[in-house]
Amino acid sequence: MRQVVLDTETTGLDPSQGHRVIEIGCVEIDNRKLTGRHFHCYLNPDREIDAGALEVHGLSSHFLRDKPRFHQVEAEFLEFIDGSELVIHNAPFDIGFLDHELRATKTATTNIASFCGVLDSLLLAREKHPGQRNSLDALCKRYGVDNTQRQLHGALLDAEILADVYLVMTSGQSSLLLAEDESEGSTRRAKAKAKRSHVEREKIPVIMAAGAELEAHRQRLKDLAESSEQGCLWLELEGEKQA
Repeated sequence: MRQVVLDTETTGLDPSQGHRVIEIGCVEIDNRKLTGRHFHCYLNPDREIDAGALEVHGLSSHFLRDKPRFHQVEAEFLEFIDGSELVIHNAPFDIGFLDHELRATKTATTNIASFCGVLDSLLLAREKHPGQRNSLDALCKRYGVDNTQRQLHGALLDAEILADVYLVMTSGQSSLLLAEDESEGSTRRAKAKAKRSHVEREKIPVIMAAGAELEAHRQRLKDLAESSEQGCLWLELEGEKQA
């Protein structure tokens, strides 16, 4: 099964307001193994970048001014993702922007979902960890994935990190979860399950201490009482019980 983990960076939040894709990053997974193949490009959006977006990814108009336009990389990009299942964190955002770019080129392809499957890893994470934070950074912490290089968002870097998170998250290795991330409900269920025992299970044998063992134990307690200024609490409790 071929999958492509995809991420984009944009000039803003809404393509209907003229915002554009400025970076695409893709990482290939084949039969749950990273192949080392990737697609990556920066794009000239022919417009200014919102201040909020610039703070997130750090890609300036000056840096992007000599980069290709989307229509110049469209064929190569579509060839890379063709027939794959796309793995995207918050897929509607990226797919919405990419479909907008495709429609603007006026080529035959206008809808990525028509020739690619789409798996939203954010929805998958919410199903696995309801009521918890499921951002990419939160998932990295939960699954022990190194994201120390992620000072700013970057499409290729985020795709590489998401690929690692996705493979761990879908591997079934629940032991990789951090204890503090377990929900209160799942903890209660685990405790309840641990307390239940099979009704047909054999009784556990009880082996009593032999006489010599009991005498050695009493002698040890006496030695403790004599060597300690505070005496031996165990002997005191036994005395109270006998009284």
